[in-house]
Amino acid sequence: MYDKYFEHFEIGEKWESRGRTITETDLVMFSALTGDYYPLHTDIEYAKNTVFKQRIAHGMLVLSFATGLTKMDPDIIVANYGIDKLRFIQPVFIHDTIHVELEVLDLQDKGNGTGVVTVKQSTVKQTGEVCIVGIAKGLVKKEKI
Repeated sequence: MYDKYFEHFEIGEKWESRGRTITETDLVMFSALTGDYYPLHTDIEYAKNTVFKQRIAHGMLVLSFATGLTKMDPDIIVANYGIDKLRFIQPVFIHDTIHVELEVLDLQDKGNGTGVVTVKQSTVKQTGEVCIVGIAKGLVKKEKI
């Protein structure tokens, strides 16, 4: 999505990423990297007694993977400008496959050779359920004339 200059985006434009399957190794590595060993993510017996009946992926892990699934050209995107109204709606389990859907909502010219592209960002499971939703903003370069 962020592989073209600001002037080439259009409000209403949509983009969909490839998929990525969540693995047990992902949960283990994310726990080790972040220190987040909350039992809902790491303890099979604990998770069996929750509303989910099994371990779920860390919300921030899934959000991080969503970022990685989003196409970004380092010569064009300047920075992540933030995520508003972020919500974790549905759990993601081990072996679920997620993808990202983006829809351009707004374009704001910053007047300094950049612009902010505002998108609705939805992380979706193979079942079609939206797991994470938010309003993401990316600061992108304008095309040099």
